Amino acid sequence: MESVWKEVDETPLVSVIIPTYNCASFIAQAIRSVQKQTYENWEIIAIDDCSSDTTRCIIEEFARNDERIKMIILTENRGAAEARNVGLAVANGNYIAFLDGDDMWRPEKLMKQLHFMIKKDIGFSFTGYCLIGENAKEMGVHIIPPPVLNYKELVGNTIIGCLTVMLDRRKIGNVQMPNVKPEDTALWLSLLRNGHQAYGIQEVLADYRIVYDSVSRNKIKAAFRYWKLLREQEKLNPLFAGVYFTRYALNAYMKNKRGTSL
Repeated sequence: MESVWKEVDETPLVSVIIPTYNCASFIAQAIRSVQKQTYENWEIIAIDDCSSDTTRCIIEEFARNDERIKMIILTENRGAAEARNVGLAVANGNYIAFLDGDDMWRPEKLMKQLHFMIKKDIGFSFTGYCLIGENAKEMGVHIIPPPVLNYKELVGNTIIGCLTVMLDRRKIGNVQMPNVKPEDTALWLSLLRNGHQAYGIQEVLADYRIVYDSVSRNKIKAAFRYWKLLREQEKLNPLFAGVYFTRYALNAYMKNKRGTSL
């Protein structure tokens, strides 16, 4: 795998964007999963979104002992999209990766994904992941992506996990997460609508933690947000929005039950 770096001037810097809000129970595991990467040329930009627990103190301790870790403290709660955008604005790497404060990566995630993107000369990739509980134990559900997705294939599909995405800004340009929920899906749709494709690595390289008091676990709110995304950002008429919304609901069910998508 090392031979791939001969194709570029140097091993590229990966900027890892981690928004945090009251995740003191999990943030250390998230950061350690980056520190354990077999690929070491990365920076963490952790953006604390006004946490009221000890999240900030934990990140500060990591930053004191690892100069690759930087923390930005927001003075008011601005939400995950704005927190990520703050991080994106100061990121130094051409490659951008996303990780939430309660999720984790497998040790070879960055190495394999960079190798994949450089070899294929692509700007947008994502990987498989598995669901874990609050105790970090696997729940038996592995989400395996298709080899490639275009815009029409992504609308109504829940297969791209934000914690698995890597973007090459030299190919897709600077990005900002739209101020519409789900903001990560909104960004992926925007990129694919503009002609990019998302390439999947069909291997589990990340762990998505199910936190049962999380807002994202409220399925009614999640469904309402997705309907709003289809109508307001994607500007689909009610008929097409209804078709894709039905597909979204079926995909969400299949993904959580069997780790598959339609």
